[in-house]
Amino acid sequence: MTSRTESTFPPPVMEARRWLDGVTFSDAKPLLNVSQAAPVDPPPQPLLDAMAEALKDPATHLYGPVLGLPALRTELAAQWADHYHGAVRPDQVAITSGCNQAFAAVISAICTEGDEVILPTPWYFNHKMWLDMAGVRAVPLATGGDLIPDAEAARTFITPRTRAIALVTPNNPGGVEYPADTLDAFFALARDTGIRLIVDETYRDFDSRPTPPHTLLQDAEWDNTLIQLYSFSKAYRLTGHRVGAMIAHPALLAEVEKFLDTVAICPSQLGQRAALWGLQNLRQWLAGERDEILGRRRAIEDNMPKLTAKGWRLMGVGAYFAYLEHPFAESSATLAPKLVQEAGILTLPGTMFMPADDPAGARQFRVAFANIDAAGIATLFDRLAVLDWPLAARETGQ
Repeated sequence: MTSRTESTFPPPVMEARRWLDGVTFSDAKPLLNVSQAAPVDPPPQPLLDAMAEALKDPATHLYGPVLGLPALRTELAAQWADHYHGAVRPDQVAITSGCNQAFAAVISAICTEGDEVILPTPWYFNHKMWLDMAGVRAVPLATGGDLIPDAEAARTFITPRTRAIALVTPNNPGGVEYPADTLDAFFALARDTGIRLIVDETYRDFDSRPTPPHTLLQDAEWDNTLIQLYSFSKAYRLTGHRVGAMIAHPALLAEVEKFLDTVAICPSQLGQRAALWGLQNLRQWLAGERDEILGRRRAIEDNMPKLTAKGWRLMGVGAYFAYLEHPFAESSATLAPKLVQEAGILTLPGTMFMPADDPAGARQFRVAFANIDAAGIATLFDRLAVLDWPLAARETGQ
């Protein structure tokens, strides 16, 4: 008998960290850790001060409402409506213990064993892991060289057991920002077929576009189809406090509440107060954080010719990620531990984001640049450019 957890693979980031065991790095060639998209710096000092003040409030240490603090739900609804030029009410917002929990809660609320959810590949591995553990079949939707999924291709995978399509934009792991037309097409597909469209916008705050990335919330009945997920972790460096959000129909949130109440009872009170203070006071600071990330994105693009000349290809870049195709004969699953030992680079292979029977993952790597500045990016690309591993045989046309 296989248990729920045995039905899926080990957590990729934790597995990759084990490649560091027994390896030492010199001062001249320190480890470049580009494996995880989590800021390691603490929140800005004004937010730390606000959190310290919140600790003095006795309510911070008690259970709170399962769906989150009313003030935070109200503030997020107002800002979400303003950003997307749509209509969002507080009763359409739930606060969760991180965005991963929001996804788990949604799947528990809309699926049962044997149901199906369509995931574009390369997929976010935690989405696949939860579907495995929930007994829900993940249906892979290949995206091709540009990493942009196609709604009409997805239509061919919809069956009577399909309950949702889950998109991540800006994408993890690919970094690409889905065009508004792509999201419109998926929304129309989901609405017309009676399934849900889940849009995970964890990295929304680092989208390069000056205008709202989509207009889905301008549909008067958006909440019959659309479920949006969000995380405060990246925006305000609150990864350890686990605060996420879900924007959806109130009736669905009533089902979600059952899941949340039995898993965590309520989100972290301190984390929620920090998120609320951040929404109300850190808009300008967050704009600066976005500018920094966009600068690192430009550094990726500027340094890419070093690798292009060696046969690499940049498949996608944006938010916290660059997704690369390598030219070597061996699989990225084999090469990733070798990168630690021979180049001092910790990164994740594409095989961690692909179905086991999809050979494309063997040619790919994800680079997470949340904690590596422009100078570090140049060093990273210099180290990759000098790798002299055996190359894959080139395909020739007929």
